[in-house]
Amino acid sequence: MRHNKKFNHLGRTKAHRDALLANMTISLIMHKRIVTTLAKAKALRIYAEPLINRAKEDTMANRRLVFSYLQNKEAIKELFNDVAQKIADRPGGYTRILKMGNRLGDNAKTCFIELVDYNEAMLKDKAPAKKATRRSRKKAAPAAAEAPAAAEAPAAAEAPAAE
Repeated sequence: MRHNKKFNHLGRTKAHRDALLANMTISLIMHKRIVTTLAKAKALRIYAEPLINRAKEDTMANRRLVFSYLQNKEAIKELFNDVAQKIADRPGGYTRILKMGNRLGDNAKTCFIELVDYNEAMLKDKAPAKKATRRSRKKAAPAAAEAPAAAEAPAAAEAPAAE
């Protein structure tokens, strides 16, 4: 029975899995997007998001804790300086997984995992997009505004003529 065994072992020993996830997290922080298999990306998300969450509060204790996992000074600087500023107001969900298809050699499901606030193409699409409805109030509002304006215009034109 596999009671309480929730995480994917990825076919590796614990030391190999920890090294793999640490290296992938460093690459994700430095490059903001990496291409990998779907299983590794899901395991990476579970590993990396708590570390990214630590970066919100820049204390020596948090830096040392994250360094104990990653062992890379440049990645720690990048995480606590640049990434932490972009995710400061985000309550969670710092990574996004987008599926790409299957790999040619072994037919493994591939995807890319990225930091959410660093995809400029999706951020551009997100800002101007408004909710489209079938019955828009914008069309009705100008027509309603024109009708009273048209009714007031002859009355205003008649008033000076009457004087």
